[in-house]
Amino acid sequence: MAFSLPSPAKGPIKAPAPVINLQVAVPTQDADTVSMLFLGDIMMHSRQLAYDSKEFLKEVEPLIREADIAVAGAEFTLAGPPYMGYPRFSAPDNYVSNIRSAGVDVLLLANNHILDHGRAGFMRTLRKIGGHYCGAGADSASYVKHNPLIVRSKGVRIALVNFTYGTNMGASYSWPKVSRMNKAAISEQMKRGRKADFLIALPHWGDEYELRHNKKQEEWAEFLAAEGADAIIGAHPHVVQDTAFVGKVPVIYSLGNVVSNMSAPNTRLELAVLLRLVYSKPSGKTTVLRPELHFLWCCLPGKLKDGYCTIRVEDYIGKRELWKDPSDYDNMLETYNRVIKTTKIEI
Repeated sequence: MAFSLPSPAKGPIKAPAPVINLQVAVPTQDADTVSMLFLGDIMMHSRQLAYDSKEFLKEVEPLIREADIAVAGAEFTLAGPPYMGYPRFSAPDNYVSNIRSAGVDVLLLANNHILDHGRAGFMRTLRKIGGHYCGAGADSASYVKHNPLIVRSKGVRIALVNFTYGTNMGASYSWPKVSRMNKAAISEQMKRGRKADFLIALPHWGDEYELRHNKKQEEWAEFLAAEGADAIIGAHPHVVQDTAFVGKVPVIYSLGNVVSNMSAPNTRLELAVLLRLVYSKPSGKTTVLRPELHFLWCCLPGKLKDGYCTIRVEDYIGKRELWKDPSDYDNMLETYNRVIKTTKIEI
């Protein structure tokens, strides 16, 4: 059954149960478990530029830092000034620094806005992004290195394959290059990714603002599962979408936005997905434990605090009095229940 948030009168909410009901053994002392947190798209609209981006993820930083590896989508460029939001995003360099300072290890660059400022903006983004990234490359060697990106923790290797359905701006040049939704190209990445212990597919796909996945997403999920994906976690629609299985492979069709200035229905609710990956020694057996879902809410300025902040829904249930604008608390609960009802996510 779909889980509904209790009213404040019924007491504090319990943490949502895991969305994927896999039956697995408890890890033994001969197994290493790596936890990975996946966040959706981090955006920088024009209005956000006036606020301190250090505060955007401050409330969820403990959740981010609980994971061994944290991954998020960077749906902006670092093309330099003048800084701007939609439709051609260019964020200040310190935005990515603040995101990484909050504990995000890997940024996904394959999205429809990566070419918003052409070749020069794309190249500058790759130079300034810092740390681990996936979904793009400045040249052939860089592209192979980052697609798939192999991340390591506790001796366990995880391959990340990130790609986008397309870009808003075209490219008449060969390099730099973004990873695109092409089966032959993605099959090659998946083939190399299978050499790691785990393989996670991270597509930028789907219809914007739709709470249910489309046929093309479903077909691609089947393709990615057949290519060896251990989990499929998508983004782009700006809203949470439904979840499913392809065989034993969990599919989270869309996480939604982590931070943005969007206010359209359902765009301020997001999923953070915690995956626990178990590598058993010496057999080499791999297991994906039951993923955990954490619902997040992006608070706009003047709603909860003076600036932008993303919060865990479960942390604020029954605390309506903390809101500067209590109607936004009501909006959060209404949005949550509407999304759960429509997506039929079972948690």
